Amino acid sequence: MKLSKRQEDIALIVREKGPITGSEIAEYLKVSRSALRSDLAVLTMIGVLDARPNVGYYYVGLSQETQTAETLRSYKVRDVLSQAVVVSPNTSLYDTIVTIFTEDVGTILVCEESYLAGVVSRKDLLRASMGQTDAHTMPISMIMTPVSKVIAVEPDDSLVEAAQKMIDYEVDCLPVIVREEEDSKKRVTVVGRVSKTTVTKIFLECSIHEV
Repeated sequence: MKLSKRQEDIALIVREKGPITGSEIAEYLKVSRSALRSDLAVLTMIGVLDARPNVGYYYVGLSQETQTAETLRSYKVRDVLSQAVVVSPNTSLYDTIVTIFTEDVGTILVCEESYLAGVVSRKDLLRASMGQTDAHTMPISMIMTPVSKVIAVEPDDSLVEAAQKMIDYEVDCLPVIVREEEDSKKRVTVVGRVSKTTVTKIFLECSIHEV
């Protein structure tokens, strides 16, 4: 969780002056003791502070788990997005299958120029290839999920929000888009993608750096 400004001030006072009583902290901040009750409870609960009877509060510091969570929350999608693997709507089912395995990705974005038209996953390709269609002639636009139903994120969204969307909608990858409106026509430009692999890598990096 992100500390409020007053919680950060309390932690700093306790780190520099501790052990210190709640009343003394209130005097430094020029507020009432009761006004700090909830802040002190939060800081104690998450392990930033500890308290001893007849002694007062002393500084412990953020736990490794809290530091890792804070670091993860600081990441924006723009910080970690990767290049999207893209085909055009007229690309054949066969060529799309070749592309998805050649690029070793789970999802391919279907774009007209740089504008998102839809997405297609490995499951979509498997179902289509098992049908009675000719994979060499069927355009991928026939089986893609259209842009109106695509779950996406924007560059300024947090990585945590992106991860939550992937969990909620049970997808492995999300297109990163920028929304545009030109001549009353709304379109979305693809600027990259973010995947579960991306989230896992960042989580591991944060955990290793905090050790």
